[in-house]
Amino acid sequence: MSRSGVPITLSHPRWSDLTRWPLLGRFLRLRHARTIAQTVLLVLAALVLYDGFFGPPIAPKNLAGVLPWVHWRGLVVLALLLAGNLFCFACPFMLPRRLAQLLFRPRRSWPRWLPGKWVAIVLLVTFFWAYEAFDLWASPLLTAWVALAYFVAAFAIDGFFRGAAFCKHVCPIGQFNFIGSLVSPTEVRIRDASVCQRCRTKDCIRGRFDRDGRLVQRGCELGLFQPAKVGNLDCTFCLDCLHACPHQNVGIRWRFPLRAETDPDSLRSGIGRLSGRHDWATLVVVLTALGFLNAFGMVSPVYHFLRWLSQTLHVTREPVLLAIVFAGGLAVLATCVTLASLATRWLLPTPSPRWSGMRFVYTLAPLGFGMWSAHYLFHFFTGALTVLPLAQQFAVDVTGRALLGQPAWHLASLLSVAATTDLVVIVLALGYFGSLFWTMRLGSRYRLGFIALLPWLGLNTLLFLFGIWLLGQPMEMRGTLLG
Repeated sequence: MSRSGVPITLSHPRWSDLTRWPLLGRFLRLRHARTIAQTVLLVLAALVLYDGFFGPPIAPKNLAGVLPWVHWRGLVVLALLLAGNLFCFACPFMLPRRLAQLLFRPRRSWPRWLPGKWVAIVLLVTFFWAYEAFDLWASPLLTAWVALAYFVAAFAIDGFFRGAAFCKHVCPIGQFNFIGSLVSPTEVRIRDASVCQRCRTKDCIRGRFDRDGRLVQRGCELGLFQPAKVGNLDCTFCLDCLHACPHQNVGIRWRFPLRAETDPDSLRSGIGRLSGRHDWATLVVVLTALGFLNAFGMVSPVYHFLRWLSQTLHVTREPVLLAIVFAGGLAVLATCVTLASLATRWLLPTPSPRWSGMRFVYTLAPLGFGMWSAHYLFHFFTGALTVLPLAQQFAVDVTGRALLGQPAWHLASLLSVAATTDLVVIVLALGYFGSLFWTMRLGSRYRLGFIALLPWLGLNTLLFLFGIWLLGQPMEMRGTLLG
């Protein structure tokens, strides 16, 4: 029986819902569970900021030079692959945002002339270009400034606009997590559809109010109405819907990744139809291209290519050369998508190239995330143990005493390079098979023959082979003294 008195029947086994697990479920059902998790990461972020501004300038010996670029990125993709969007759930940038909402009570809506994901897409491209052009990974001071700017941006934007404008329209990390969570094995969703049909208050999206009309629990600020929500896109795992539901009819459920998210024509609450969203389609292309470009920027052939490009164009400034490489990489993938759309139309009478492009472009998402995961996990498994000497060095820097012992700088790899290489190839292959699975599902959904799918199968295969080649190249060991 729910607290509203509406009877609910839980036909699913207890293990299939994380919120019904004995200890974890009890924690997740706490109203302030998210705040507790955010506070932990806020403390870590404060340590990173302190060491970035005042610690040693050598990146492998500074928390700001290692934790964000080795540990945080690796753990983000591990969480997305094995659990769900945990890092949006525990996002420390949301604490100043909530402070801003309390202070300023924003009532303005996000500008209609900046719809969807376009701002986030521009920021994503700018950030990853700046990451390579200014060697953010090698500068603890610049890393600290970037983190501080993120806190300020979340505070300013959500102090000015109501709702979750920063998460929905601006946050590049959030968009990365949204796309990555397509392959996650969990999802926030309802337990019993009939309970939602009988519900009259819709607290999961409107919020819950007391008798005096005061809001006591927010509903989903990203506009995801639980009964009509499909998959993980735009879901930050904030669990506001879970706490707002008076029928206790929302949980975190295990699922088969991708199966419920492959139809771009399904109507998704808060999003609409993906087949009509150019911003989402562009986001997938951009994130896929950036995944390969980011990895390309860390292998030795990139230096030969930049030298050749410099001699050919008579351009010597590295930021300009990298801007050309990034623009070229994005243009190449966009051209390939266009050619695949035209080829599909030529092989089979689909309504138009745009019709196939706006549907099959999403099949790139699993492979693109597979490339990101392979790259980030390579650095994580070859540098995870650096957290121990870093903590020892931090204690020495702050107190002047070796409270945790002398820094053991010989510690770095969690796995051998050979084992790590095998593992990341498997991760990339899983992304590739995810893309093939999505392509075949769309072929079945629209009753297209195998021949019509060949352009997209071929594009995914070419990208996969390029990824295998990248992972086989000598890669910089950033974040360790081996780098």
